[in-house]
Amino acid sequence: MFRRKRREEPEAAAGAAAGADAPSQARDGGPWDAEEAHPDNDRIDLGGLRVPNQPAFDIRLAAVGDQNVSVVALYEESTLQVQALAAPKSAGLWDEVRTKITSSSPTLAARPGPLGTELAGEVEVDGERRPIRYLGVDGPRWLLLAIVSGRAALDDQVAQEFLGFVRDVVVVRGDEPMAREEPITLRRPNEKTVEDKPEPTLDPFKRGPEISEIR
Repeated sequence: MFRRKRREEPEAAAGAAAGADAPSQARDGGPWDAEEAHPDNDRIDLGGLRVPNQPAFDIRLAAVGDQNVSVVALYEESTLQVQALAAPKSAGLWDEVRTKITSSSPTLAARPGPLGTELAGEVEVDGERRPIRYLGVDGPRWLLLAIVSGRAALDDQVAQEFLGFVRDVVVVRGDEPMAREEPITLRRPNEKTVEDKPEPTLDPFKRGPEISEIR
């Protein structure tokens, strides 16, 4: 699991995220874009995401093939999976993604949540029904998708720990062109990104990626 501590360098002001890059859904605080002002907290640098260094969580990277696509945090019989997807400049992506998720999982229902409209219900995993919540936050040219399953999907006290984690995530979108819903590249701490390696397209609405623990 990750246990590497890091203090972030001061970030640029929030003005760079305004104008055409502004998402359709306004964010009240975090999660943050790397180009906007945000708290200088202790975070783990995973390339496309900087995540809180939360000692109580078992934090891992999940991969599709040889591509790291999401962060998984285990805590109190619960799982939080967080991934960042590229979004258009002109509008947010969460409304569209939410519609796709409900189309493939009709047992999920939309409801208001602490981060805006979310989906909640049950899905079948390995033959068992499992409570789940999908949360989405639109940022400047990105969507942060968080999936909460297990006890935290029903227990508000446990869920608060995950919500605090999501609110403190920093998304590093970068300036390179990316396809709609393409996963923003993640890497292990201190690992250089391989620029010439093709990136697979992640479908967040199907069965999740394989999880590899890092120690």
